[in-house]
Amino acid sequence: MVKLDRERLQKLAEESIERQFERVTRMREFHTGEWTDREYFVRHKTETVLRIRLNNEVDSYALFKVGSKDDALAAKLAQYLAEEYGHENMFTRDLVKFGLTLDELNATPVFPSTAKLMGYLRLAADSRGPAPTTVWDWFVEWYSDRYNQTILNKATAEFGREYTRGSQTHLDFDEEHDHDELMFKTVSLAVDGFGSPEQAYQDLVTYIDLIGDYFAELYEATAGRRAGAVPALAG
Repeated sequence: MVKLDRERLQKLAEESIERQFERVTRMREFHTGEWTDREYFVRHKTETVLRIRLNNEVDSYALFKVGSKDDALAAKLAQYLAEEYGHENMFTRDLVKFGLTLDELNATPVFPSTAKLMGYLRLAADSRGPAPTTVWDWFVEWYSDRYNQTILNKATAEFGREYTRGSQTHLDFDEEHDHDELMFKTVSLAVDGFGSPEQAYQDLVTYIDLIGDYFAELYEATAGRRAGAVPALAG
């Protein structure tokens, strides 16, 4: 049986992110710590909270789709869910510090790209079981390890540590619990039992394309709108 290749998965993630950096305004600078913007950052953290809530539902559904078919996979998914549930509240504390109320947060609709991503994950779980969801979860942890500390360092320097304390707590928790490693073991089990490496690689590209669309929507709704900029997609 062909196994999921971690090196290939990581290389594909790097190449796919680079394509988004090339096409989306300010996305590269935001991720390398060269640029941030208060409205952009607050809206990004707002979407993070909303996406985590939806992601917990998707992960729960993936666990349901495992059922009793693979106890080892179910245990790892359950562990990840248990360790992630409620973490959106860490970000919420930062948003309140920025002046966003809980009612305003709850009333904010997700961007279309987020709705498409979560819809894709639900439909894929119906037809292909938990594997597509675990690919997404692995990417979330890989992305966080690679970029979120740099993004947060820039925000802390610009806005003050009291505005990023909750986000830093979340990063510290993920590092302590090595979620990147946990999710690669999880996705490997899921792909072995419910999918194929080639499907996993294709799913990863789809997810990162949608993340690029998200950052385009984010820019256009915040810094780009204020500047009267053209659409954030370069091509």
